[in-house]
Amino acid sequence: MNTYRIDKHPILPIPEHKTITVFWEGNPLPAHEGETISAALIANGIRIFGYHPRDHSPQGIFCANGQCAQCMVLANERPVKACMTLVQPNMQIKPLNGLPALPVETKPPVTREIPRLHIPVLIIGGGPAGLSAGIELGKQGVETLLIDDKHRLGGKLVLQTHRFFGSTQAVYAGTRGIDIATRLENELSQYPTVKVWLESTALAVFSDYYVGIWKNGTQYVLVRPDILLVATGAREKFLAFPGNTLPGVYGAGAFQTLVNRDLVRPAERLFIVGGGNVGLIAGYHALQAGITVVGLAEAMPEVGGYKVHRDKLARMGVPIYTSHTILSANGHQKVESVTIAQVNEKFQPIPGTEKTFPCDSILIAVGLDPVNEFYIKAKEFGMKAFVAGDAEEIAEASAAIYSGKIAGLSILKEITQSIEPIPEAWFQAAEILKSRPGKNVSEAIPDIPDGVMPIIHCTQEIPCNPCSTLCTKGLIFIPQEDIRSVPVFMGDSHSCSFCLRCVSGCPGLAITVVDYRADPQHPRIAIPYEFNQELLKKGDKVILMSTEGEELGTSNVQNIVSLKDNDRTLVVLVQAPREIAPKVAGIRIQPQEICKVETNYTHTVADETIVCRCERVSAGEIRALIREGYRDINEIKAITRAGMGACGSKTCSPLILRIFREEGIPLNEITLSSKRPLFVEVPLGLFAGTHREETQEESHE
Repeated sequence: MNTYRIDKHPILPIPEHKTITVFWEGNPLPAHEGETISAALIANGIRIFGYHPRDHSPQGIFCANGQCAQCMVLANERPVKACMTLVQPNMQIKPLNGLPALPVETKPPVTREIPRLHIPVLIIGGGPAGLSAGIELGKQGVETLLIDDKHRLGGKLVLQTHRFFGSTQAVYAGTRGIDIATRLENELSQYPTVKVWLESTALAVFSDYYVGIWKNGTQYVLVRPDILLVATGAREKFLAFPGNTLPGVYGAGAFQTLVNRDLVRPAERLFIVGGGNVGLIAGYHALQAGITVVGLAEAMPEVGGYKVHRDKLARMGVPIYTSHTILSANGHQKVESVTIAQVNEKFQPIPGTEKTFPCDSILIAVGLDPVNEFYIKAKEFGMKAFVAGDAEEIAEASAAIYSGKIAGLSILKEITQSIEPIPEAWFQAAEILKSRPGKNVSEAIPDIPDGVMPIIHCTQEIPCNPCSTLCTKGLIFIPQEDIRSVPVFMGDSHSCSFCLRCVSGCPGLAITVVDYRADPQHPRIAIPYEFNQELLKKGDKVILMSTEGEELGTSNVQNIVSLKDNDRTLVVLVQAPREIAPKVAGIRIQPQEICKVETNYTHTVADETIVCRCERVSAGEIRALIREGYRDINEIKAITRAGMGACGSKTCSPLILRIFREEGIPLNEITLSSKRPLFVEVPLGLFAGTHREETQEESHE
């Protein structure tokens, strides 16, 4: 059986793991100690984890976050979520075909009184916002409890291998997300008044001001804070299209979890839907992991993410199809191809423009929604509550850091009046960091007869300033009062020392340096490179690409340079004719022919599209009830079970509202569904004080 493990990565270290044996349907499989069942299965090429009880449709990993039940398997005869359960030696794993049988209990479980805890401040979420708030509270000695449902702190930072944008002085711009997570975690650990519970999930906020917490996945605890801070981040939006539940259709977060945390390849040929920063960055991460990216579709005329992210993919050989949408994921048991089509000004597919691409995986990255249920419920009950990060407003992680700092000081002001007012500059910086991409300017290609010249291929106004701090001579200028300006080189062709710090340190890989000194007609070009060095060596022929992804010509690699303190970004030196040298922005990573389009397309009726993944409810079932006059989503739920699944309607609710809109029903005529009180499903025994290990011990007696 092939292995799909990542054994070399240009950014991430590959740790040594003890290999253990688990069994899938009775067959032995190698697994790494400490990894999840889902990682072990995917590493061994297994994509289908079971079959749905309603229509026997194949089920695979979907969220990789424990919030649905698509990856449910039987482990030692007990149903568990594969993405949240760690492998054990000799574990017997089976696909879950249909509904699991309830375990046999021979005697009543041991119950205990539920512990109750009072705490001045409770922070839900250990991502950039929660960590930053906890640090501010810890500095002042405020007793704080921070909980997070993962095994380590950092939130989505632990999945981000790229350098961050923003302000070098304020939010670690120029540092990789994985390293920012470690810095924040280490800083928080210095403050003994801040306690951390990992692998602990907030289940609900109650009217008596208690928050129910599933502590360490074993115990139920009721915590009553004087002040609650919700920093729970965001969840991904999803799309309704035929084939959207096939194994191989992932959200970006699930894909990055598998690639950058679990170090497994969930795909060999990937297609991306969505051109925001999340989709663009995930595509880059896929390329770094050795995965072919056959294309990216974006419904808008231009991608919504930073242009430097878009350009990075384009010049590495990824075709980008703007004004295109996905029509279907195609395949019998798993994804085998994807079909897209061009859309008109009303975002409707244009017949005859269909394009089909062979692929085994589709990544959906079409935006985020705040995870703010706890904050809304706390305010409804009259609790003192604050919100920060993406739970407040969707923005970049750099903005979440600042948002958390402001929330931390706001809580301090609530607790004590001795704290100085929050500096107005903090609020200004937060707004700058939250800002969307601004206008584009034309790329300036200087005509230089001699000397050395940095070429800045960053032409969009975005909040970012590392390049201005990297230049040892201070020749790259960005106004510090508003870092959204396009960087400008202030020197001449004799000012630059060819130190290449700007090349290796730009978060967007958007700076090259052209050196005319040795050969003015065939100057050297320094290009950033963040792929495994074994893939490229001195003398290799490479294809030179422009900023927009236009092929300019070929060249042989003269050298590959590793600068001191380069933070894993190499510099490739090539030589090219002077007429194209300033236009060179990168080198192609994947060949053009692997992204070819097929013409065959089998149309699938839109009404067959699954809206509720958990209960397998189609768009046609929902639409028929709306046309019969149903306007209460609770009634639709009672008839179809849409929204009654494991994810608690987190995925299907927006899609059901979309069908109402398509049918011309105004929002004021719709009765929204009642929110489920528990954030995730839990064993009932938990609320009686049983402990998971006790239940497991009894099952083996």
